[in-house]
Amino acid sequence: MGKKVPDVLIKGAVDVVEALDGKALVILEDIEPERVPDVDVTVVIVSSSFDVESDRVKRVSIPQNLDINNVLNLISAFLLEHDILREGDSFVYVTRELIGIKTVKKSISAMRGFFAQNQNVLQRLLEITIELSIEGREGVPVGTIFVIGDTRRVLRHSHQLIPNPFKGHKVNVLDRNSKEIIKEFAQLDGAFIVRDNGRIAAAGRYLEVEPKVIDLMLPPGLGSRHIAAAGITRLTKAIAITLSESGTIRIFKNGLMLLEYNPRIRY
Repeated sequence: MGKKVPDVLIKGAVDVVEALDGKALVILEDIEPERVPDVDVTVVIVSSSFDVESDRVKRVSIPQNLDINNVLNLISAFLLEHDILREGDSFVYVTRELIGIKTVKKSISAMRGFFAQNQNVLQRLLEITIELSIEGREGVPVGTIFVIGDTRRVLRHSHQLIPNPFKGHKVNVLDRNSKEIIKEFAQLDGAFIVRDNGRIAAAGRYLEVEPKVIDLMLPPGLGSRHIAAAGITRLTKAIAITLSESGTIRIFKNGLMLLEYNPRIRY
Protein backbone atom coordinates (compact mmCIF):
# COMPACT_ATOMS: atom_id res chain seq x y z
CA MET A 1 0.00 0.00 0.00
CA GLY A 2 1.29 3.48 -0.84
CA LYS A 3 1.20 6.55 1.28
CA LYS A 4 -2.10 8.19 2.09
CA VAL A 5 -2.99 11.82 2.63
CA PRO A 6 -1.94 12.28 6.29
CA ASP A 7 -4.70 13.15 8.75
CA VAL A 8 -2.63 16.11 9.95
CA LEU A 9 -2.71 17.62 6.42
CA ILE A 10 -6.46 17.08 6.12
CA LYS A 11 -6.92 18.80 9.48
CA GLY A 12 -4.63 21.61 8.35
CA ALA A 13 -6.60 22.02 5.12
CA VAL A 14 -9.82 22.31 7.13
CA ASP A 15 -8.22 25.06 9.23
CA VAL A 16 -7.11 26.90 6.08
CA VAL A 17 -10.49 26.70 4.32
CA GLU A 18 -12.24 27.97 7.46
CA ALA A 19 -9.72 30.78 8.02
CA LEU A 20 -9.99 31.95 4.39
CA ASP A 21 -13.75 31.47 4.18
CA GLY A 22 -13.16 29.16 1.22
CA LYS A 23 -16.03 27.61 -0.68
CA ALA A 24 -14.78 24.03 -1.00
CA LEU A 25 -12.19 21.56 0.23
CA VAL A 26 -10.71 19.22 -2.39
CA ILE A 27 -8.88 16.03 -1.40
CA LEU A 28 -6.75 14.79 -4.29
CA GLU A 29 -7.04 11.13 -3.35
CA ASP A 30 -9.78 8.64 -2.53
CA ILE A 31 -10.23 8.38 1.22
CA GLU A 32 -12.37 6.23 3.46
CA PRO A 33 -15.80 7.66 4.44
CA GLU A 34 -14.78 7.86 8.10
CA ARG A 35 -11.84 10.13 7.16
CA VAL A 36 -13.99 12.70 5.34
CA PRO A 37 -13.69 15.85 7.47
CA ASP A 38 -16.70 17.46 9.10
CA VAL A 39 -16.57 20.98 7.69
CA ASP A 40 -19.26 23.47 6.61
CA VAL A 41 -18.18 23.57 2.95
CA THR A 42 -18.50 21.12 0.07
CA VAL A 43 -15.88 18.37 0.18
CA VAL A 44 -14.76 17.04 -3.21
CA ILE A 45 -12.86 13.76 -3.34
CA VAL A 46 -10.93 12.81 -6.46
CA SER A 47 -11.54 9.09 -6.82
CA SER A 48 -12.40 6.31 -9.23
CA SER A 49 -16.02 6.43 -8.10
CA PHE A 50 -18.59 8.69 -9.72
CA ASP A 51 -21.19 8.36 -6.98
CA VAL A 52 -22.36 11.46 -5.13
CA GLU A 53 -22.69 10.40 -1.52
CA SER A 54 -24.49 13.51 -0.31
CA ASP A 55 -25.06 17.17 -1.08
CA ARG A 56 -21.94 18.00 0.94
CA VAL A 57 -19.57 15.28 -0.30
CA LYS A 58 -18.99 14.86 -4.03
CA ARG A 59 -16.65 12.57 -5.94
CA VAL A 60 -15.08 13.28 -9.28
CA SER A 61 -12.91 11.03 -11.42
CA ILE A 62 -9.90 12.60 -13.15
CA PRO A 63 -6.98 10.71 -14.73
CA GLN A 64 -4.34 10.54 -12.03
CA ASN A 65 -1.37 10.93 -14.36
CA LEU A 66 -2.34 14.45 -15.42
CA ASP A 67 -0.13 17.21 -14.08
CA ILE A 68 -1.40 19.18 -11.07
CA ASN A 69 -2.33 22.32 -13.03
CA ASN A 70 -4.64 20.43 -15.39
CA VAL A 71 -6.15 18.49 -12.47
CA LEU A 72 -6.91 21.73 -10.61
CA ASN A 73 -8.41 23.30 -13.75
CA LEU A 74 -10.71 20.31 -14.22
CA ILE A 75 -11.72 20.46 -10.56
CA SER A 76 -12.43 24.18 -10.99
CA ALA A 77 -14.71 23.34 -13.92
CA PHE A 78 -16.47 20.68 -11.82
CA LEU A 79 -17.07 23.14 -8.98
CA LEU A 80 -18.38 25.79 -11.38
CA GLU A 81 -20.68 23.33 -13.09
CA HIS A 82 -22.21 22.23 -9.79
CA ASP A 83 -22.68 25.88 -8.70
CA ILE A 84 -20.36 25.35 -5.74
CA LEU A 85 -18.01 28.14 -6.86
CA ARG A 86 -18.18 31.21 -9.03
CA GLU A 87 -15.42 32.97 -10.93
CA GLY A 88 -13.01 34.56 -8.45
CA ASP A 89 -13.89 32.15 -5.62
CA SER A 90 -11.16 30.00 -4.06
CA PHE A 91 -10.94 26.45 -2.87
CA VAL A 92 -8.38 24.65 -0.73
CA TYR A 93 -6.83 21.40 -1.92
CA VAL A 94 -4.74 18.84 -0.13
CA THR A 95 -2.44 16.13 -1.49
CA ARG A 96 -0.17 13.57 0.19
CA GLU A 97 2.50 16.26 0.44
CA LEU A 98 0.98 19.73 0.57
CA ILE A 99 -1.95 22.07 1.13
CA GLY A 100 -2.69 24.59 -1.61
CA ILE A 101 -5.16 27.32 -2.58
CA LYS A 102 -6.65 27.71 -6.07
CA THR A 103 -8.67 30.67 -7.32
CA VAL A 104 -11.07 29.99 -10.18
CA LYS A 105 -10.05 32.12 -13.17
CA LYS A 106 -12.46 33.62 -15.64
CA SER A 107 -11.09 31.46 -18.47
CA ILE A 108 -12.23 28.30 -16.65
CA SER A 109 -15.88 29.25 -17.22
CA ALA A 110 -15.40 28.09 -20.81
CA MET A 111 -15.17 24.57 -19.38
CA ARG A 112 -18.79 24.60 -18.24
CA GLY A 113 -20.45 21.49 -19.61
CA PHE A 114 -17.25 19.45 -19.48
CA PHE A 115 -18.63 17.13 -16.82
CA ALA A 116 -22.13 17.07 -18.29
CA GLN A 117 -20.98 14.32 -20.63
CA ASN A 118 -20.87 10.76 -19.35
CA GLN A 119 -17.89 10.92 -17.02
CA ASN A 120 -17.18 7.20 -17.30
CA VAL A 121 -16.84 7.47 -21.09
CA LEU A 122 -14.66 10.58 -20.93
CA GLN A 123 -12.46 9.04 -18.26
CA ARG A 124 -12.02 5.82 -20.22
CA LEU A 125 -11.12 7.58 -23.46
CA LEU A 126 -8.63 9.80 -21.64
CA GLU A 127 -7.01 6.68 -20.16
CA ILE A 128 -6.73 5.09 -23.62
CA THR A 129 -5.40 8.33 -25.14
CA ILE A 130 -2.76 8.63 -22.43
CA GLU A 131 -1.67 5.03 -23.07
CA LEU A 132 -1.48 5.72 -26.82
CA SER A 133 0.55 8.85 -26.14
CA ILE A 134 3.11 6.98 -24.04
CA GLU A 135 3.24 3.69 -25.94
CA GLY A 136 2.12 4.52 -29.49
CA ARG A 137 0.99 1.51 -31.46
CA GLU A 138 3.71 -1.13 -31.73
CA GLY A 139 6.22 1.62 -30.97
CA VAL A 140 4.95 3.97 -33.70
CA PRO A 141 3.49 7.36 -32.68
CA VAL A 142 -0.26 7.64 -33.30
CA GLY A 143 -2.43 10.69 -33.89
CA THR A 144 -6.20 10.53 -33.63
CA ILE A 145 -9.44 12.26 -32.57
CA PHE A 146 -12.24 11.04 -30.32
CA VAL A 147 -15.53 12.97 -30.55
CA ILE A 148 -17.92 12.23 -27.68
CA GLY A 149 -21.63 12.98 -27.55
CA ASP A 150 -24.25 14.79 -29.71
CA THR A 151 -23.70 11.97 -32.17
CA ARG A 152 -26.50 12.76 -34.64
CA ARG A 153 -25.25 16.29 -35.25
CA VAL A 154 -21.61 15.15 -35.38
CA LEU A 155 -22.48 12.56 -38.04
CA ARG A 156 -24.35 15.26 -39.95
CA HIS A 157 -21.16 17.38 -40.01
CA SER A 158 -18.85 14.55 -41.10
CA HIS A 159 -18.45 11.75 -43.62
CA GLN A 160 -16.59 8.44 -43.93
CA LEU A 161 -13.09 8.41 -45.34
CA ILE A 162 -13.18 4.61 -45.38
CA PRO A 163 -15.93 2.04 -44.80
CA ASN A 164 -16.99 2.29 -41.15
CA PRO A 165 -15.28 -0.63 -39.33
CA PHE A 166 -17.74 -0.39 -36.43
CA LYS A 167 -20.94 -0.54 -38.47
CA GLY A 168 -23.15 -3.35 -37.17
CA HIS A 169 -20.89 -3.95 -34.16
CA LYS A 170 -21.62 -3.01 -30.56
CA VAL A 171 -18.13 -2.02 -29.42
CA ASN A 172 -18.24 0.09 -26.27
CA VAL A 173 -15.30 2.00 -24.81
CA LEU A 174 -16.44 1.05 -21.29
CA ASP A 175 -15.80 -2.60 -22.08
CA ARG A 176 -12.22 -3.29 -20.99
CA ASN A 177 -11.85 -5.80 -23.82
CA SER A 178 -12.38 -3.03 -26.38
CA LYS A 179 -9.13 -1.20 -25.61
CA GLU A 180 -6.92 -3.11 -28.06
CA ILE A 181 -9.53 -2.78 -30.83
CA ILE A 182 -9.65 1.00 -30.29
CA LYS A 183 -5.87 1.24 -30.28
CA GLU A 184 -5.69 -0.74 -33.52
CA PHE A 185 -8.17 1.51 -35.35
CA ALA A 186 -6.54 4.66 -33.92
CA GLN A 187 -3.99 4.24 -36.71
CA LEU A 188 -6.67 5.05 -39.29
CA ASP A 189 -7.10 8.53 -40.72
CA GLY A 190 -10.12 10.37 -39.40
CA ALA A 191 -12.00 10.55 -36.12
CA PHE A 192 -13.77 8.14 -33.80
CA ILE A 193 -17.40 9.10 -33.14
CA VAL A 194 -18.47 7.91 -29.69
CA ARG A 195 -22.00 8.04 -28.28
CA ASP A 196 -22.71 9.35 -24.76
CA ASN A 197 -23.19 5.76 -23.57
CA GLY A 198 -19.71 4.77 -24.81
CA ARG A 199 -20.71 2.86 -27.93
CA ILE A 200 -18.50 3.64 -30.93
CA ALA A 201 -20.70 4.80 -33.79
CA ALA A 202 -17.92 5.16 -36.35
CA ALA A 203 -14.19 5.47 -37.01
CA GLY A 204 -12.31 6.84 -40.00
CA ARG A 205 -14.63 9.85 -40.08
CA TYR A 206 -13.73 13.17 -41.74
CA LEU A 207 -14.97 16.17 -39.76
CA GLU A 208 -16.47 18.78 -42.08
CA VAL A 209 -15.33 22.02 -40.49
CA GLU A 210 -14.76 25.30 -42.31
CA PRO A 211 -12.52 27.33 -39.96
CA LYS A 212 -13.08 30.58 -41.88
CA VAL A 213 -16.81 30.35 -41.20
CA ILE A 214 -16.50 29.29 -37.54
CA ASP A 215 -15.07 31.79 -35.08
CA LEU A 216 -12.44 29.74 -33.25
CA MET A 217 -10.20 31.20 -30.55
CA LEU A 218 -7.28 28.79 -30.49
CA PRO A 219 -3.59 29.19 -29.66
CA PRO A 220 -1.42 29.73 -32.76
CA GLY A 221 0.40 26.80 -34.28
CA LEU A 222 -2.30 24.13 -34.01
CA GLY A 223 -2.72 21.93 -37.08
CA SER A 224 -5.72 20.78 -39.08
CA ARG A 225 -6.54 17.94 -36.68
CA HIS A 226 -6.96 20.35 -33.79
CA ILE A 227 -8.89 22.88 -35.86
CA ALA A 228 -11.28 20.12 -36.95
CA ALA A 229 -11.70 18.91 -33.36
CA ALA A 230 -12.31 22.42 -32.02
CA GLY A 231 -14.65 23.20 -34.89
CA ILE A 232 -16.87 20.16 -34.40
CA THR A 233 -17.31 21.13 -30.73
CA ARG A 234 -18.35 24.61 -31.84
CA LEU A 235 -20.90 23.23 -34.31
CA THR A 236 -22.25 20.64 -31.84
CA LYS A 237 -22.44 19.93 -28.11
CA ALA A 238 -19.74 17.27 -28.34
CA ILE A 239 -16.38 17.11 -26.58
CA ALA A 240 -13.29 16.22 -28.63
CA ILE A 241 -10.04 14.64 -27.47
CA THR A 242 -7.07 14.86 -29.82
CA LEU A 243 -3.76 13.04 -29.73
CA SER A 244 -0.89 14.33 -31.85
CA GLU A 245 2.07 12.26 -33.01
CA SER A 246 4.20 14.25 -30.55
CA GLY A 247 2.17 12.71 -27.72
CA THR A 248 0.30 15.88 -26.76
CA ILE A 249 -3.31 15.40 -25.67
CA ARG A 250 -5.79 18.24 -26.02
CA ILE A 251 -9.45 18.47 -25.07
CA PHE A 252 -11.87 20.81 -26.84
CA LYS A 253 -15.35 21.98 -25.87
CA ASN A 254 -17.44 24.86 -27.25
CA GLY A 255 -14.70 25.55 -29.80
CA LEU A 256 -12.10 26.19 -27.08
CA MET A 257 -9.10 24.20 -25.89
CA LEU A 258 -9.70 23.22 -22.27
CA LEU A 259 -6.70 21.04 -21.56
CA GLU A 260 -3.26 20.45 -23.05
CA TYR A 261 -1.01 17.75 -21.67
CA ASN A 262 1.85 15.58 -22.86
CA PRO A 263 2.34 12.52 -20.60
CA ARG A 264 5.75 11.91 -22.23
CA ILE A 265 7.05 15.12 -20.64
CA ARG A 266 7.78 15.38 -16.93
CA TYR A 267 6.28 18.57 -15.51
